[in-house]
Amino acid sequence: MSLFNAKKISTSIVTYFGIGYLKPAPGTWGTLFTIPLWYFLSQLGPVVYMAVTFLLIVVAIAACEIYEKHIEGHDHSHVVIDEVVGYLITMTWLPFTWQACVLGFFLFRILDIAKPFPIGYLDRKVGGGFGVVVDDLVAGAIANIVLQLVYTNTSWLGSQIMVISQ
Repeated sequence: MSLFNAKKISTSIVTYFGIGYLKPAPGTWGTLFTIPLWYFLSQLGPVVYMAVTFLLIVVAIAACEIYEKHIEGHDHSHVVIDEVVGYLITMTWLPFTWQACVLGFFLFRILDIAKPFPIGYLDRKVGGGFGVVVDDLVAGAIANIVLQLVYTNTSWLGSQIMVISQ
């Protein structure tokens, strides 16, 4: 693969196919445009969901690493693939309901923006492609833990209707 193609492909991936160029708040747009992907993956079952999410994490890290070699600086605001994988981590093993979607969206965005410890520490201290992604993975994991507690202890996330075919 030529250097130009690597740069072009990595740019498409890290900007989530251009979503990262939307203003204002490209990270919020990136998260918002991940909701259809969450819907699609949630229909495929938890094993496929987690396998695809893991693969996307690996691709995100690699694309961010390649992208950072071609630009100056670290974790530019138009890089939103980290929000994509962070939101998918947030929503792992949760019901597909509007309540889970909304609460997951806001909880993940708050953690990603406020960057409480250890998220902020990782954001400042870890470099390269992994550094771009790791803080969002941790924000997603923390959000998921909170949402799992809400899901198992309340009815705030609604209930998913299961259709059983005969």
